[in-house]
Amino acid sequence: MIIVENHKYELIKNYKDAFNLEEFSSKYTDYFYDYDYIVGDIAYSKLRLKGFYDSNNKRVLELNDIKYLDNYLKNYCAHDCKYFILKQVKD
Repeated sequence: MIIVENHKYELIKNYKDAFNLEEFSSKYTDYFYDYDYIVGDIAYSKLRLKGFYDSNNKRVLELNDIKYLDNYLKNYCAHDCKYFILKQVKD
């Protein structure tokens, strides 16, 4: 369990050991509070974060639907980059 700013997350994927709590915490803002998932990818030693929703969330659009994550990684991230996926844990 990862807790940041009173929000709980489960690390569901940590490809190439990408997750670093200190670096994630420094990039995390209130912008991500509503997202069901946060994906962090690393290229050129820089961490980028993007929020995604479950497919059944009323706020979901194709560009932030978790079922299209592979498309995001393929088209918007560096080839075979390190990345992680956090899923928000709801109480």
